[in-house]
Amino acid sequence: MRRILTMIVAIFALLQVTAQTTDAKMKTFVAGLMAKMTMEEKIGQLNLVTPGWGVPTGSVVSKGVEDNIRKGRVGGLFGIFGPDKVRQAQTLAMNESRLRIPLIFGLDVIHGHKTIFPIPLGLSCSWDTALIERSARIAAMEASADGLCWVFSPMVDIARDPRWGRIAEGAGEDPYLGSKIARAMVKGYQGTDLSKDNTVMACVKHFALYGAAEAGRDYNTTDMSRIRMYNEYLPPYKAAVDAGVGSVMSSFNEIDGIPATGNRWLLTGLLRNQWGFKGFVVSDYTSVNEMIAHGMGDLQTSSALALNAGLDMDMVGEGFLTTLQKSLKEGKVTKKQIDDACRRILEAKYKLGLFQDPFRYVNEGRPEKEILTTENRQAAREIAARSIVLLKNERQVLPLKKSGTIALIGPLANNQSEMLGTWAVSGDNTKSVTIQKGLQNAAGAGVNFLYAKGANITDDTSFAKRISPFAKPTEIDPRHPDDLIHEAIDVAAKADVIVLAVGEAAEMSGESASRTDLDLPGSQRKLVEAMVRTGKPVVVVLLNGRPLAIPWLHEQATAVVEAWFAGTEAGNAIADVLFGNYNPSGKLTASFPRNVGQIPIYYNAKNTGRPFEGGNPKFKSDYLDVVNEPLYPFGYGLSYAAFNYDTVLLSHDTLRAGGTITASVTVTNNSDIAGEETVQLYIRDMVGSVTRPVKELKGFKKIMVKGHEAVKVEFTITENDLKFYNSELKYVAEPGEFRVFIGTNSRDVKEAGFRLVK
Repeated sequence: MRRILTMIVAIFALLQVTAQTTDAKMKTFVAGLMAKMTMEEKIGQLNLVTPGWGVPTGSVVSKGVEDNIRKGRVGGLFGIFGPDKVRQAQTLAMNESRLRIPLIFGLDVIHGHKTIFPIPLGLSCSWDTALIERSARIAAMEASADGLCWVFSPMVDIARDPRWGRIAEGAGEDPYLGSKIARAMVKGYQGTDLSKDNTVMACVKHFALYGAAEAGRDYNTTDMSRIRMYNEYLPPYKAAVDAGVGSVMSSFNEIDGIPATGNRWLLTGLLRNQWGFKGFVVSDYTSVNEMIAHGMGDLQTSSALALNAGLDMDMVGEGFLTTLQKSLKEGKVTKKQIDDACRRILEAKYKLGLFQDPFRYVNEGRPEKEILTTENRQAAREIAARSIVLLKNERQVLPLKKSGTIALIGPLANNQSEMLGTWAVSGDNTKSVTIQKGLQNAAGAGVNFLYAKGANITDDTSFAKRISPFAKPTEIDPRHPDDLIHEAIDVAAKADVIVLAVGEAAEMSGESASRTDLDLPGSQRKLVEAMVRTGKPVVVVLLNGRPLAIPWLHEQATAVVEAWFAGTEAGNAIADVLFGNYNPSGKLTASFPRNVGQIPIYYNAKNTGRPFEGGNPKFKSDYLDVVNEPLYPFGYGLSYAAFNYDTVLLSHDTLRAGGTITASVTVTNNSDIAGEETVQLYIRDMVGSVTRPVKELKGFKKIMVKGHEAVKVEFTITENDLKFYNSELKYVAEPGEFRVFIGTNSRDVKEAGFRLVK
């Protein structure tokens, strides 16, 4: 054992020496290059533009890109991909600019590049960090094969308001789970060596607090206490930084009255000084320019504010390019600030190996061999199946039998264009598998399928145009809505069971897709109610990018399956779950409200001084017209198996500093079907120097339990699990009483207690 430990120490020391040597070489190279650069060329490295050759990701397209590349006035490009296009732009920089500094190429690779995985909110419902890391690894391989070396992902904003469309891009409402997923995605993208041609630099976003936009309206004001920031919203960003993320993107919102892009406390005080971040910070799309509308001053003033705050790269707005020289002459910025920003970007290019080989990521032979491969599509299918959440299964109508007649009905039942979901910018919806095709693939010849559209996603033509302003509007059938429903009724009458695919269009969630009504559009609600009136079993498959407010649907449908937007292999994955080829194991990572009036709603809330705990509700914290609890709580998800939790046992009733307590529970599968269960550990600090949440997720384990088998699950609790930021923003664990909760979701738990003693 001693020899093994000695070897481990020696290897670790060698790795440290190697890293220090590489770091020294990089600094020497970059310093030498910068000594040759003019001030205009240094500022040029801070300029990130989009030439409009690829997909639009914002409302502005840069002008004069090629000429600026020749003049050394561009540091990177985004919005283009493909070895031919990337080679064209990189050749321009390498052959026609004075110092031949390579460009960095980025793109919004949010949930896959060409092989599209479930939207991130769906991915998080797998509660499987290894699986999520695998999806990011595949995305990195495909993106790098397509000429890219930088991805604007992961998005780790905590979101507790489903009116905000970008909840689709993150991991939901919990900072503990969000932190685990942030680490996994950074690791998946970046691997262990950024200079390899199949890894990419990650960019954690949006720093910071963007998910708490007031009223759930995108780009809106965010305002919260520092305690809430540190305890509830900042942890996933820090987890990404601790995992070694290469870049950070600032957010659109303000923090303490100063927009994040120009907030020195955020970008320098917190990110660099407190957390030790060494990479570079890029603005979000024109967020430097948007500080003008925030009321921070003209473009020169806003650009100087951003540079002084610690922003290194200006996305699209070109405020740095057009004003920093003037600000330097006027003493509003310093040469050191420009040099520091330029150095960080050059160091990123060095780490990516671009100075060694500017065309490292340009290999025309890779896309055909590495993109949308059979293996990648199979991985997408498996990952999508594990992201699906079973919300209701009355009378065990699921899994479906592979016999008889199934009526497949709904505007999303045979709709290839809506399977990928939001922010699948390089995805090809013609490659996606529809639900109809997936069910046919899985059922074989034993099932007779009947199909009817039944309804449009929406009947509102103006709303349909707003959903997809840059693409073909959401399709509206020319037939009268009543005719669509009557056709569906006729089809349903001939079937044994109805599978009803309803929800949102892909772009009804995502950026600039806030909604105040979280119910199904009226056209689809009428269809569901008509199907229920047939008296046939109705299995509702939801495709959506956010939690919906659907208590009526839960009451009326026989079964409800939350499939999210499941990506390229959506239809096959949904079929795997519906027919029982895969036993669903997904668990919600965002609470589903009963109505919009409950929002924001999340499991780790705090008690008031008058909590409603049953009995007479008068003068207690509740509503007159609805209960406090969500429709589906955080962590909720059913299985075709039947799991039972025994009593929670603790190894000790006292935890001392430096010690541990083991919390255990036995989970029994009281069915014939094997299934996976995510066992969740929550802890409550009963008395604190500041108010503490009613419970907080502190651990989870996903286990496979065979039919009629019992599995003992153990969690180790340490003092670190009890720490939080107090009113002085010190990270502490305070002595006192704690409750431990273990269960199948945040609501249905067994509990025990212990005391922390110091």
